Amino acid sequence: MAGLKSALIFLLQSVIVGLAVAFLVVLIRPQWLPVNAGNGSGPPASYANAVDISAPAVVNVYTKRLVQATATPDARNRFRLNTNLGSAVVIDPEGYLVTNYHVVGGATEIRVQMSDGRIANPVVVGYDAETDLALLKVNLGVLPAIPLGRSDQLRIGDVVLAIGNPYGLSKTVTQGIVSATGRGLLGLSTFENFIQTDAAINTGNSGGALVNSSGQLVGINTAVLAQDAGTAGISFAIPVDLVRGVVAEIKEHGRVIRGYLGLMPDDLTGAEFQALGLDSNVGILLSQVFDDGPAYAAGLRQNDVILTINGEPIQSGQQARLLVAGLRPGDPVEMVGWRNGRRFTTTALAVERPREP
Repeated sequence: MAGLKSALIFLLQSVIVGLAVAFLVVLIRPQWLPVNAGNGSGPPASYANAVDISAPAVVNVYTKRLVQATATPDARNRFRLNTNLGSAVVIDPEGYLVTNYHVVGGATEIRVQMSDGRIANPVVVGYDAETDLALLKVNLGVLPAIPLGRSDQLRIGDVVLAIGNPYGLSKTVTQGIVSATGRGLLGLSTFENFIQTDAAINTGNSGGALVNSSGQLVGINTAVLAQDAGTAGISFAIPVDLVRGVVAEIKEHGRVIRGYLGLMPDDLTGAEFQALGLDSNVGILLSQVFDDGPAYAAGLRQNDVILTINGEPIQSGQQARLLVAGLRPGDPVEMVGWRNGRRFTTTALAVERPREP
């Protein structure tokens, strides 16, 4: 019994001494305390690791264009040289870079500066104006490529970092959160599915990287709403899942091959649904059907309503555009429509979408 009592006293003394030592450490050397490295439930104390992983793959882009100097140019002053700044991201160690089409489109000269200071004139492998993406290639040996993440796993509130070359200030990093996903109807490109963020994106950031807290690429920074008192903190990036598909198509075909039916979809209002005798919010109006397109050949006409495409209920024009674009030339497309108060079914054969300049 006496031995047990001695053991308990010894244990109690050890605990007291340990607490005293810990108190002195906190008081005298607080820097010795461990910090949250992002593996727990709280946010990381720093995003430096994410920047170290991703920033070496972000490069500066400089372009030159010949633009018309005046509305009515004379023989002496017909054109002037316009220089622009942008960014690009190395996505493959072999030297493939992704940027925005509007950064390099129409340029007479393109020059890139790598994170290590080397300069090269890249080759334009291909572009896709309808998603505002371009694929470049440089021959500089093995390059640091950014790891690709998954934009479909982004959640509103996730922390993201924008890395680019705003106003010529290379390797600039800004931080924000994902404000929204799947943004469309902005008039920035034909096929829109943007990530919205409040990370600061400025002139020269276009084509740069939007990365997650692990340093993985989740988007290509593209645009910011007009800078005024009412639109601060609203920027947009092309999701990396869309970038993957475009890059794969350009590498294989030199262009992006999309389906086309020759129709222009438009959203219906609640009043229009009621006027047409439709009970739900399923359906889009065909504002135009081109005479030489597959939709016209299948019997579709202007002011028809499309309810489903290949069995999928259609609730917006954006949904219809993306669905049709995902088809391959020759694919049969079954559509359920509504005309004069009656349902009808027709099938069209998709063709390749004409390429925009």
